[in-house]
Amino acid sequence: MAERIYTRFEDFWLHYLREHAGTRTRALHYAGTVLVIAAAAALAVTGNWWWLLVMPLAGYGFAWFAHFFVEKNRPATFTYPWWSLRSDFRMFFLAASGRLRPHLDAAGVGAGQAGGRRLG
Repeated sequence: MAERIYTRFEDFWLHYLREHAGTRTRALHYAGTVLVIAAAAALAVTGNWWWLLVMPLAGYGFAWFAHFFVEKNRPATFTYPWWSLRSDFRMFFLAASGRLRPHLDAAGVGAGQAGGRRLG
């Protein structure tokens, strides 16, 4: 099946949420995002540029683990790297502020959905 091509961020956003349907998938993404933010803060405080290496390792490590072993789908990063990064942070901050549920509902993601669509 051919992958859909997105030309508008808002359309991609709904796709992104469907690809992150599982609560465990989102939790692993949030953990990675927190570590990225912490690494950015450590870089700002220490001036040690090695924290730049930690940022993608933490963010992508948690996210890709979630996709390959929990959600069992292909990370959106491979096709839409910038929109995926933007969506990671959008999802995190909406969840942290308690405002994610309406977005999940709009994407058709039910509460407590386990996800689990297979690769390929």
